[in-house]
Amino acid sequence: MHSKDLIEAIKTRRDHLNVTQDMLAELSGVGLRTLKQFESGKGNPTLETLQKLGDALGMALTFEVKELTTK
Repeated sequence: MHSKDLIEAIKTRRDHLNVTQDMLAELSGVGLRTLKQFESGKGNPTLETLQKLGDALGMALTFEVKELTTK
């Protein structure tokens, strides 16, 4: 999943649950400024931040690590 898709998934889930950014910041323990930057595509959240947001929204976030091969 690309970052734009991840941002959209979190925003869509938040909207579906009628949760404001203020509420999500409080529920997740993520700063409001951090959340706003992330949702606007300007932030670069840590995996911990993404997990906190996912937990607060009842989302299961999984991360895939791919090994890159060099030629």
